[in-house]
Amino acid sequence: MPDARHRSFTRADEVREFPKGKAEIVSFGGNEVGRYTFLPGWRWSTDVKPLAKTASCEAPHFQYHVSGRLAILMDDGTEFVADPGDVTSLPSGHDAWVVGNDPAVTVDWFGACSYAK
Repeated sequence: MPDARHRSFTRADEVREFPKGKAEIVSFGGNEVGRYTFLPGWRWSTDVKPLAKTASCEAPHFQYHVSGRLAILMDDGTEFVADPGDVTSLPSGHDAWVVGNDPAVTVDWFGACSYAK
């Protein structure tokens, strides 16, 4: 049986800051989990695209939406808003932005290794 582990985002292994947001990354035996905080007015295509240098977000995500609202537009035209308590699975090829005046916070179990690099 594996050893129990305990980590906190308050002591993240890495913090990646970008305009209007940040990604806090913790590692577990070669796996990474990210907590992303997006401030009101944040949009991937405006604030992270210059870092990623891709037409849309190519990092796939499997995430839990903790707070705030996040609109997602897939490259195929599918669009929806994720609310607190929602879980989303996003393949590569999307844009996203904060809806409203509250920060959006998500926890991502899949795309943290490459997000905002």
